[in-house]
Amino acid sequence: MILSESRYAGLNELRARNPELIAVKAGERQRSSLLGEDGNLMIIAADHPARRILRVGTNEMAMADRYQLLDRVVTALRRPGVDGLLATPDIVEDLLLLDELDNKVVFGSMNRGGLTGSAWELDDRFSAYSPAAIEQGRLDGGKMLLRLDYSDTGTINTLQACAEAISDLAARRLLALVEPLSVSRDPQGRLHLDTDAEALIGAIAVASALGATSAYTWLKVPAPEDPERVFGATSLPSLMLGGDPGDQASVVVEQWRRAMLVPNVRGLVVGRSLLYPQDGDVTRWVDQAAEIVHAP
Repeated sequence: MILSESRYAGLNELRARNPELIAVKAGERQRSSLLGEDGNLMIIAADHPARRILRVGTNEMAMADRYQLLDRVVTALRRPGVDGLLATPDIVEDLLLLDELDNKVVFGSMNRGGLTGSAWELDDRFSAYSPAAIEQGRLDGGKMLLRLDYSDTGTINTLQACAEAISDLAARRLLALVEPLSVSRDPQGRLHLDTDAEALIGAIAVASALGATSAYTWLKVPAPEDPERVFGATSLPSLMLGGDPGDQASVVVEQWRRAMLVPNVRGLVVGRSLLYPQDGDVTRWVDQAAEIVHAP
């Protein structure tokens, strides 16, 4: 374990006795430029638990242990070529107190209200970071989930909320990282993600036009089988997500490698597939992803 038990115990003590230290650490954090010399980004995502997503592969509670999760995130953040973090306030603040976010790009996850498996799952309300909190915390931008179910009239509420958040972030010159996904429900009411090219292109087209300006909008999109066609649907900078590839991790890695050749693809935002790989070797998988993003 990179994160010792004593350091984790110290974090718990700080949480209980010195909550004001979080704001102090945020103010003192050494920030990094958004893009390095090669113009690409390798970001570790850790915002899944807030939406009740704890499952990885067949392990339903893989992400339930916060000590283990933080240890894996710290392991990843310390690897060469890893540029930053995407997370909810609780995890960002844990890592601030652990002094693990200096010289990292940090995105705050915003709408976590659509809890997985809930009756209101597509009502992705903004329940975590707000644009004002992202600015106050000296973060680099905010990430929002935009799931489009064209048979669900409630989708328009999330669409409007995302548009307003994009405009608010842009007014503060903060990046809006939008994750547009086309989804539908099966006869049992379960949500399914549609990853074919036409569905992704449609979602990208909608997300690209949201808000009063697209000047500070980036997209976060699943790695497609036809990256030239899918990412050709927008001129906006785009990052690929990893999801939970199960036993198809090697296939997904090759999709990342191919997509990085597309001009507006700027890197990866990956969580579970790197933090909880099937073989348990976080370092190897993180290093492989970083090499793909920052290949000369």
